[in-house]
Amino acid sequence: MRKLLKFFFLSLLLITLTINIAYAKNSNESHGTLWNYQGEKGPANWGSLKEEYSLCKTGKSQSPIDIQDIKKRLSNNIEFNYKFTPLKIVNNGHAIEVEYEPGSTIKIDGKEYELKQFHFHGPSEHWLKSNTYPMEVHLVHKNSAGEIAVIGVFMEIGQRNEFIETIWANIPEQGEKEVSGVSINVSALPPKNQVYYYYEGSLTTPPCTEGVNWYVLKTPIQISREQVARFYSFYHQNARPIQAVNERAIDMREE
Repeated sequence: MRKLLKFFFLSLLLITLTINIAYAKNSNESHGTLWNYQGEKGPANWGSLKEEYSLCKTGKSQSPIDIQDIKKRLSNNIEFNYKFTPLKIVNNGHAIEVEYEPGSTIKIDGKEYELKQFHFHGPSEHWLKSNTYPMEVHLVHKNSAGEIAVIGVFMEIGQRNEFIETIWANIPEQGEKEVSGVSINVSALPPKNQVYYYYEGSLTTPPCTEGVNWYVLKTPIQISREQVARFYSFYHQNARPIQAVNERAIDMREE
């Protein structure tokens, strides 16, 4: 009888451990720990973690980059048509992301792209003539043909940013949070100065998909030191290292 009870409890313990391990694995993967920004799963090894991530290692048009020499001058404006959206924040294990409902767009060079989400990196992923900023926000758009356009906005330390404060006040510890009764309009983010740098790059996170149109605005927006510290309390160093420019051209839209 004792042997039977011992076997029963050992079996129960084994089953419990198996369930817990499986739950932890699924939970970790759902919160993005399949890859991260440090250690064995960090950027240097992204391309080897999964076959789908191979471009992170082999791609020749990867992002971010250090914006240096300009090849030609552009004249195309970015036409913003951003509307209000209910505030929905996702803390996905890699970044703080705000999802956007359909209907907000940009138009550039005759193509219209719909805003899907925007998210934050600290410090800035792109460099400007080897200078960095405390943070950078990426506004991710996609058009009907599946083409991606990302607007990058540098964030420097200065005055408190009320738009950012609304987001920071509602960040969940993990997962997503829909904030009842609160709507935002991301048109508060891009600076009035429309000077931008354009180049063809990639997503800055796995799977590092290439063919992404990057528009990095030259003028930073301001955010307080306390607001930077608040973001860093969640994510510090969630920025991919600078990638080789290779043969790519960097163009600039002047005032």
